[in-house]
Amino acid sequence: MAWQQRIPHILAVIIVATMVWSFIDPKDMRVWWAEMTPILAIFIGLAATFRKFQFSNTSYLCMSVLLILHTIGAHYTFANVPFEWFTELGNFERNHYDRIAHFSVGFYAYPAAELLVRKNWARPVTAMLFGLFLVMAVAAGYEIIEWAFAVLEGGDAGIEFLGSQGDEWDAQKDMLADTLGALAALVLFWFSKYRRQP
Repeated sequence: MAWQQRIPHILAVIIVATMVWSFIDPKDMRVWWAEMTPILAIFIGLAATFRKFQFSNTSYLCMSVLLILHTIGAHYTFANVPFEWFTELGNFERNHYDRIAHFSVGFYAYPAAELLVRKNWARPVTAMLFGLFLVMAVAAGYEIIEWAFAVLEGGDAGIEFLGSQGDEWDAQKDMLADTLGALAALVLFWFSKYRRQP
């Protein structure tokens, strides 16, 4: 097996190891489960379908970024991830780790477009637009889930899961970060071999 073929397996080992570490004494176990449920669903879904459909290594790398960043955020809660160096670097008033994680959500536009093109379900430009709109829809849906969890759970767990850190425009900025991440991923897709398929 060539080393390129092992990349998905290597990424899977890194992700599982990060999940195990994250599960050990997280700041808030209720928040951990709330944050990790979609991440576990994504990971299990990719593992279960690996033999039927294998994405490119680029897609697996794109998807792994969110899985790893989100798993780290689940351990500390996003507002409390040790990220002071970045806050100090940009002289920010808040911890922007969650913004970077949201940006990585957008990376899923690449595998979405790849899937559509490789399955011949859409031409490249249409597939790219679908990838963008899919990310934007998921971003909006997740913000609603965050709001609902914060209302239902209440208390510190609700506040930590919401992660707004006092920013009244947090949801909109998160959705913008998701969208910008999708646009960045689609620029990469534009230069891939899949964009040139008929």
